[in-house]
Amino acid sequence: MPHGLAQMLALRRVMIALGVSALLGFIISPGFTTTPTGEVMARDMAVGLAALLAFGIFEQWPARLPPWLARWFLQVAAVAFVIPIAVLAVYLTITYGESVPWYKSPLRLNGFFTMTMTGMLVAPWVAVAALFHQRDFAARSQAMAFELERSELERKALDSRLRLLQAQVEPHFLFNTLANVRELVEAGSPQASAVLDSLIAYLRAAVPRLHEPATTLGQELQLVRAYLELMHMRMPDRLQFSLQADDAALGLRCPPTTLLTLVENAVRHGIDPSEEGGRIEVRVQVQDGRCRAEVSDTGVGLGRAGDGPGTGLSTLRERLQLAFGGDAQLTLAALIPHGARAVVDFPAQPSPA
Repeated sequence: MPHGLAQMLALRRVMIALGVSALLGFIISPGFTTTPTGEVMARDMAVGLAALLAFGIFEQWPARLPPWLARWFLQVAAVAFVIPIAVLAVYLTITYGESVPWYKSPLRLNGFFTMTMTGMLVAPWVAVAALFHQRDFAARSQAMAFELERSELERKALDSRLRLLQAQVEPHFLFNTLANVRELVEAGSPQASAVLDSLIAYLRAAVPRLHEPATTLGQELQLVRAYLELMHMRMPDRLQFSLQADDAALGLRCPPTTLLTLVENAVRHGIDPSEEGGRIEVRVQVQDGRCRAEVSDTGVGLGRAGDGPGTGLSTLRERLQLAFGGDAQLTLAALIPHGARAVVDFPAQPSPA
């Protein structure tokens, strides 16, 4: 915000002061029978500039006022006080060198009092109006500043919450996956070494993405395929899977591990508890500006999954709400004769480049 002379002589202020003064001069000009209208307007404009300077000076000086003196009162009083002084200066200037002093000329004296009285009647009210406008502008500016600060704090809070939820997802996923490897090792499976090598390669690509605020469905599908291949190596006779996705969906934005959480939940709570195993199908479709990601399995189903869906889905549901401002849904339904389907629906938003 400008200060000092730049604030006192701001273009908007000068234009308003000159405009009001010119209008006032035009109104009183019929009383100046021997003076052209333009000259009367010019005199009033000079007085108006003097009043503007007085208003601006006491707007900033003194820096501190006693508690009993309001600055607005000082500014209005200064404007009223400077009017007769400014009119006097104008008349001294225009009558300089004349043989008869202006105060001895009835026409000059009448003009002096006319300009002084009209100026003292109008200028303080103009100053009061300017003060009200300033106060309203300051209030609106402060409200906007508070709103921006509140929005920034809300954004930071949401970002912190999202990162906290992602931090919860990371150990949840890693511990579950490592538990699968441990089962192979304890069972003495010859596939344990190959699965561990695949897991290391997978984690090397997957873990960095867990820290990103958003990823694409195309990247998610790559991770899901790698994860399902790992699980297939662990139980080749009990797990089959397929992945289908619209080309338009591959570049869409989504929170990290969105599909992976659904697929991991299907493996852990659907396929693993089933003696016969089952099949997992992943479908991603885009329609009418929305993206629908569906993960279905032919496992034991919701009613027979021993310990329920766990925390993965509830955490994912909250992450989706934070990422899409509440415009996202996660539903879980049972399939007949057995199995479950998890569906995520959210706005189809392209990932930023």
